[in-house]
Amino acid sequence: MSQPNAPASRKGSNSVQVRRYNERVVLEALQRLGQASKAELARSANLTPQAVATIVDHLEEVGLIRHEGKRAGQVGQPSTLYAPAPDGAFSIGLHVGRRAFDAVLVDFTGRTLRMETSEYEYPEPRVVAELAAAYVRTFRAGLAPDLRSRVVGVGVAMPYFMDSWTKELGMPASITQAWEDFDFAKALGDSIDLPLFFENDASGAATAELVYGRGREVRDFIYLFISTFIGGGLIINGNLETGPNGNSAAFGPYPVTPSLLSSVPPPKGPFEILLRRASIHVLTNHLRENGVPIRRAHELAEIGQQAEPFLGEWIEDCADALAQAIVGAIAVVDVSGIVIDGILPAAILQRTVEAVSHRFQAIVPEGLFAPEIEVGTMGPRAAAIGAAILPLYAMFAPDSATLVKAKAPGVGRASLKAYIGAG
Repeated sequence: MSQPNAPASRKGSNSVQVRRYNERVVLEALQRLGQASKAELARSANLTPQAVATIVDHLEEVGLIRHEGKRAGQVGQPSTLYAPAPDGAFSIGLHVGRRAFDAVLVDFTGRTLRMETSEYEYPEPRVVAELAAAYVRTFRAGLAPDLRSRVVGVGVAMPYFMDSWTKELGMPASITQAWEDFDFAKALGDSIDLPLFFENDASGAATAELVYGRGREVRDFIYLFISTFIGGGLIINGNLETGPNGNSAAFGPYPVTPSLLSSVPPPKGPFEILLRRASIHVLTNHLRENGVPIRRAHELAEIGQQAEPFLGEWIEDCADALAQAIVGAIAVVDVSGIVIDGILPAAILQRTVEAVSHRFQAIVPEGLFAPEIEVGTMGPRAAAIGAAILPLYAMFAPDSATLVKAKAPGVGRASLKAYIGAG
């Protein structure tokens, strides 16, 4: 729920008028440190020891933090250590994908308590909205009665352009029209009584990597997520940068050279787009065209050698396209890392990332600083976890503006009063 090395803009103030803000600063510092004494929190949050002592006592009283024993071996009395209380708050994350729907329940420390997946041929919006509401009700009901009120909200990650590139998936025109006519946010908001937050699915996945994955060590990186269609995110100075339209690092339409795969038709123009070379739908289609029966990426874990050599052909073609996109991206944005994740089985993802790294080294021109290319840590659950982060940031982070950009119209944001007090 926190970002490493909080910038100066998130340092606290000792003014009484901003006590609630300071409580958020302390919570973020504690999430970042994992466990800490009051003195360590005071230094991290740039607050006086007296102010932190009052805040910590109050946060413990309302159940957001708890004792974690004492640290001995130092001069003076042993220090009492504090940590976020797992049951201090809960959040639900929903990922509406083009082929599947994921739902997760996480606690205040980010630990996944429940995760469910439902697959479908096409995402019919009314059915998806009903499925989402059902999962929210089920997850809340599964908590102890005294904890249900601590579910602070529901985050939803979904493609901004659900009705785009439908030809590649063979999606019926009726489904496309249904998304244009159906107010998904309103339908879901009317079905649940929790604050509702929306984000692009690739940005949601990037958020999960920022908060719980590579973002703990790397503050500037480009995130690429290989799913049904490829997407991405841009992390600068420990913040997710989405741009004025919320569409930064939308790598799907990025121009690359044409594919060499026999299953991919030639482009209509002088170049192809990355989406038609580095996406799961391209992989599964290539395998089927060559006699390998497969519908979903997770089936690759069991198919094994039956997928060769066609899997290897796709990996090389995908890696070449991704390397081109990375070169173009770092020519514009200077980052220290490239993180590649996706819904592929772990071994195949690792193999793909290694191929990307080798291809990138072969084509990167002079005059650019080559970033480290790494495998992501979140895997298929990334977008749902990222969605679950949104309500937690809105409720408890000092500045949630970089992550929480959109809410369902007419759906209010929960008050902190029930958790932290009026200040």
